[in-house]
Amino acid sequence: MKAVITAIAHHVPEGVYDNNWFAQKIDTTDEWIKTRTGISERHFAFEGGLTDIIVPAAEAVLKQRGITAEDIDCIIIATVTPDRIFPSSAAILQRKIGAKNAWGFDLAGACSGFLYALVTASKLIESGASKKLLLVGGDKMSSIIDFEDRTTCVLFGDGCGAVILEPSESDEYGVMDHILRMDGNGEVHLHQKAGGSMRTPTIETVTNKEHYVYQEGQAVFKAAVKGMADVSYEIMERNHMTADDVAWLIPHQANLRIIDATAERMGLSKEKVMINIDRYGNTTAGTIPICLSELYQTNKVKKGDYLVLSSFGAGYTWGSVLLRWSLEHNEKA
Repeated sequence: MKAVITAIAHHVPEGVYDNNWFAQKIDTTDEWIKTRTGISERHFAFEGGLTDIIVPAAEAVLKQRGITAEDIDCIIIATVTPDRIFPSSAAILQRKIGAKNAWGFDLAGACSGFLYALVTASKLIESGASKKLLLVGGDKMSSIIDFEDRTTCVLFGDGCGAVILEPSESDEYGVMDHILRMDGNGEVHLHQKAGGSMRTPTIETVTNKEHYVYQEGQAVFKAAVKGMADVSYEIMERNHMTADDVAWLIPHQANLRIIDATAERMGLSKEKVMINIDRYGNTTAGTIPICLSELYQTNKVKKGDYLVLSSFGAGYTWGSVLLRWSLEHNEKA
């Protein structure tokens, strides 16, 4: 028995902020941002919490599947920007959508969060512990970025993707294989300095802007290029696949150059690489499910297609999932 995706949707805030908006605030230009990242615009929600972004996606995916929130028995949210440290955003979402029969939790895997959560959720389905699981990957990065730091603020956006996972009698679809990795030595290069138990919030930490994303861009870039490329190639190799067998590479949307390097290592043409970083920036745990949702909505993926999902994020965390698509043609496209 495999866990398969039976519905998928995404949501991004209405507010759109292009590179020229940043150029009015910090020392940068539209050309500088595009050349180095591939990003043209991104969406921010400066009011409300993460679950306010998730609710529309959750409601859309329930409607698409033709079930109610009460049918959901488990909720997993992959995020590093929960509404609160506690209770979990899963619990808050449960209340907001009325999923009174669900238990659940948040999973913090940074940009690899959705892949970590997808594998975890699949195992819950396969074990029989869950029958209808609502899985969300999303982040409100506007809440933890310093809009005066030109090296990081232009990179991120807000958004989420949601899927419903259910058991299938067939083993032909769903997560066919996965490689998940972690290296805690990466902490020094990408982290949030304060806010946790090691360095609790004080007037000093707030004044010093220690609650924002801290990133050493070059170190992270080099590690991400190698990490994403290696696991994406490895999962193809150990499943005896060639570039011809892969319908789509769904990479984490952090930097266009990292995406290009991964596709090149896999031997994939650009036509097989899903890219939306230009419109959304890096939505962290939201990037991969948003990409999947857009592919489905535009009928660019068909049942039986093999997809390679690949990510790299803080921790360091990285990984790759081989997914065989289970949804039929989207008639509303």
